Amino acid sequence: MANERQPVPVRTMLVAIALVVATYLTLRAIVLLAHIETLLVVAAFFAVVLTPAVDLVRRKLHVSRGLSTAIVFIVGLAVLTGLLYAFIRPLVDEASEFVDNFPTYVSEAREGRGPAGDLVKRYNLDERLRDAQADIENSLGNAGGGALKVAGKVLGGVASTLTILVLSLMMVLYGPDILKSALNILEPTKRQRVRAVASDCARALTGYVMGNLLISLIAGTVTFVALLIFGVPFAAVLALWTAFADLIPLVGATLGAIPTIGVAFLHSTTAGIGMLVFYVIYQQFENHVLQVVIMSKTVQINQLFVLVSVLIGVELLGILGALLAIPAAGVLQVIVRDLWDHRAGKFKDEPTIGADEIPVSEVDGEKTAGPNEDGQNKGGQNEDDTPDRPVAVSE
Repeated sequence: MANERQPVPVRTMLVAIALVVATYLTLRAIVLLAHIETLLVVAAFFAVVLTPAVDLVRRKLHVSRGLSTAIVFIVGLAVLTGLLYAFIRPLVDEASEFVDNFPTYVSEAREGRGPAGDLVKRYNLDERLRDAQADIENSLGNAGGGALKVAGKVLGGVASTLTILVLSLMMVLYGPDILKSALNILEPTKRQRVRAVASDCARALTGYVMGNLLISLIAGTVTFVALLIFGVPFAAVLALWTAFADLIPLVGATLGAIPTIGVAFLHSTTAGIGMLVFYVIYQQFENHVLQVVIMSKTVQINQLFVLVSVLIGVELLGILGALLAIPAAGVLQVIVRDLWDHRAGKFKDEPTIGADEIPVSEVDGEKTAGPNEDGQNKGGQNEDDTPDRPVAVSE
């Protein structure tokens, strides 16, 4: 009969089962290797951001790629170590001073003298402390286990940081060779397109990161000046906190402002009100002037897309996801735009930057130079040298 079903071939059934099993195993592997995948993504992010600095040092000092990479990483680690030291040292000093003076605080609290005694009398804390004495003793007895957990997390964080550092170093050193080998597999027309898209993504990513760092530096600097004007203690620490927090999209400025304003109010009401007014004015300046001026030639993303990207990033990776969300969204925007343009028959002769698609040559101020009499380009690079990052050039 015409409507009689034909039996499914055994080979087709086996192929379908194999595809289902392979898909399951792949998804399972992705879940199990999530931590390693996170390290690879973060390392690739830093490698792309640091590559322009490595290229610049290589051109200016005329040294090998390995030496220029070492210089950039050593300088970067030195700067980061200095910032962390400047941030942590005052906190450690204050904690040490508190521990040294703790017996005095306890004595004053019991005798009703000093600031601690005033607080105890005002809020009847002596009775509450007696009622909670058993809970406090139990908490102190269990503090050892909590300390071990914290120590384990700290060691895990240090190991992850070292892993990211090594992976980033290897990617900067060997990434261009790997990329060149991967591009050689493609046919010339596709190779040209992939190079252009990769260069677009790298420039958008690097431009956003550099712009964000500049805005954070400005935020920390003006905050430091404002804190000095109002005489707020720990001005350097609070300014560094503001700069670090400002790196986080959308909510970073608020996270940086809340503790700073709180410390200012503890110092004096005038300082607190002054810092509150300062942050309100500065936020308007940052959002409507700095963001527009600094980010205009990098990646421009719709604010709704930014919010969705940050929410997804926070859900996946927490604070780290929030930091990587907008750069990742910028890369995705470049790829989607290329697919759309390719589908519409629009082709670019060279990579562009930003939503306005400004050609790279207009931003750099010069076109790619041709060979001179010595067989070298004007930048000092031989014709046979492979660029350190993907660029859109004719095959």
